[in-house]
Amino acid sequence: MSANDNPIRQVCVYCASSRECDEVYFAAAEALGRELARKGIDIIYGGGAGGLMGRLADAALSEGGRIIGILPRFMDELEWGHQKLTELVLVNDMHERKRAMLERADAVVALPGGCGTLEELFEAITWKRLGLYFGPIVLVNVQGFFDPCIELLERCVAEKFMDGRHRSMWKVVESPHQVIEAVCNAPPWTEDCRSFAVPGL
Repeated sequence: MSANDNPIRQVCVYCASSRECDEVYFAAAEALGRELARKGIDIIYGGGAGGLMGRLADAALSEGGRIIGILPRFMDELEWGHQKLTELVLVNDMHERKRAMLERADAVVALPGGCGTLEELFEAITWKRLGLYFGPIVLVNVQGFFDPCIELLERCVAEKFMDGRHRSMWKVVESPHQVIEAVCNAPPWTEDCRSFAVPGL
């Protein structure tokens, strides 16, 4: 499948709110926002105005893209939300935010980030393992950021906490420019995954 006949219409992007990280990560967020917007793909993200979140949103909007923020009400009250989004959805708490983001998504993309980003990524992988989510998951491994994460997932398989087939749940790319191709070429994932969700069962 090529990017031109891509069935993906909405991509959920997990990324950081930190304003202190290296500019290379900001550049990656900006590049991803532009790439998705130029392909007419809606972006669903955490709704923040700062850090990689803000750069992603601003880049997509600058290209005329649609970007939908999912923000907990307490963050809105703290004025952490982006004020110029195509759509801002306020939810009650973090759990509802994660569920709403994932339920809307045709695919998930993780940029580097902190514990919140990692929590979201691992929840998406867990949902996929259990057959609750079936779309592609792509890690954008800028400067090898996700190397320890990938090593840990491989250890999970090696120690038989996960099945070898679970390796196909995610794809790793080095650059935002490789994301759309990775999403389009991700292997299919179906409800058959439940038959090997728990090794040895």
